[in-house]
This record gives sequence, C-alpha cells and structure tokens, in this order.
Amino acid sequence: MKRTKVLIIDDEVFFRAGVCRILAQQPDLRVMECGPDDYPLEVIDASLPDIVLLGSNLATHSGLELGRKIAQHYPNTRVIMLSPDPDDTELFDVIKTAAVACLRKNVTAEELVTTIRRTTRGEYPINDAVLNSPRLARQVLEQFQDTPVTGNGTPDVIAPLTQREIQILSYIADGNTNRKIADSIGISEQTIKSHVSAILRKLNANHRAHAVALAIRNNWISRKGETRATHRVGFG
Repeated sequence: MKRTKVLIIDDEVFFRAGVCRILAQQPDLRVMECGPDDYPLEVIDASLPDIVLLGSNLATHSGLELGRKIAQHYPNTRVIMLSPDPDDTELFDVIKTAAVACLRKNVTAEELVTTIRRTTRGEYPINDAVLNSPRLARQVLEQFQDTPVTGNGTPDVIAPLTQREIQILSYIADGNTNRKIADSIGISEQTIKSHVSAILRKLNANHRAHAVALAIRNNWISRKGETRATHRVGFG
C-alpha cells in the first residue's frame, strides 16, 4: 500500500512530536517533521512530501509566505495550514497562499486524519470554511473578480466542463450548499462533492469561489448563477 508522506513544520517541538505520534498510528500515512529553521524547503526538495502541515504563526518565519513558496515551487505538495485560532481575515490570507485547508492547532486527531485523507483524494477542505462564512465568500469572490486575466482572457482550463458540471457551478454561484444542490438535482451529496472536485481540477481553481469567479468573469454563468447558453454549446 502506497503511504501518503506528511511533513509537519512548526516551531513547537512538543506539538510536532504529538502530531507525529498521532499520524504514525495510521497505516496509510508516513510522517516526517522539521522546524522552520531547519531549511524546510530543502527538506521538501529532498523528501517531496504529498502534504505539508504548516504552522501559520512561526516565530522566525512567515508561515503564510513559506506556504506560498511551497505552492509555487512544489505544486504536487499540498499545504494544510495550522493556526491557533483562524478568523476570516487569516483564512482569506491562507486562501491566497493556495493552501488546501486551514485547521485549528487544537484540532482533534480524527479531524486531522480525515482532512489529510480528503486532501490526498484531491479535495479542498478549505472550501468548507468559505461555504460557512458568507463574508469570507464575498471577499474571496471579489478578490478573484478583480484579478486581471492574462492572454486571451480564458483561464488555463485542463479539460472541458460537462453539462452537469456547468449546472452545478451555477448552483454554487447562487450560494447553495452541496446538500441543497443534491436535493435540487436529485443525486447524492457525495456525487456533488465529486463533481465539485472535478470542476476545481479542470479550471485550475483553488476553491469554489475561485471557480465561480472564473465562470462569471468569462461569461459562462451570470452573476445570479444562470448558465450561459453559448458556454454550454462550447463545452459540450
């Protein structure tokens, strides 16, 4: 069985040891650790972990800046930020680093392991935070709408969206939860989650609000979430 490699980077030695002890009990995880002064980028370069658990409040380094560098130089390594008490402002800053999740440092062992496994499956647990905070969702959406588009104005789409994915994206733009979308369309919530993950992957989007902003900015859906007919034809 291929094990997921997890690297924990934090100032607190005892915290790192505790996390390592918890994760070492999971047969599908292989855990490593280092301090922020132990040249973490070099450690990542040598070990190429699948996931980095990164403390946001590093004493001698900016955890956010380090997370941004990891995302830039090691795109296959996903960052989960660990914060003592993240609020909407910090969550917004974490989102801009391209981290896939942000957890409290006192998170339960079960939630930590679950988040790691969700991340391994290609999910973006940070979407949950965006979904649960209308203020944060608006802030993120405005951020990406204001971001200039390069080239011909089309995002770097990896693969075309299906009709169903466009439909789901329009529901997301209206602020619907996965449960509400599932009830409206008549399919399972887990299937909706799978579609959302596919949408994010295809659009190179970090989270739901980013995907919606791309769709609105490129006139695929309206600001009220209505699907544009021209895009339906173009993307099949």
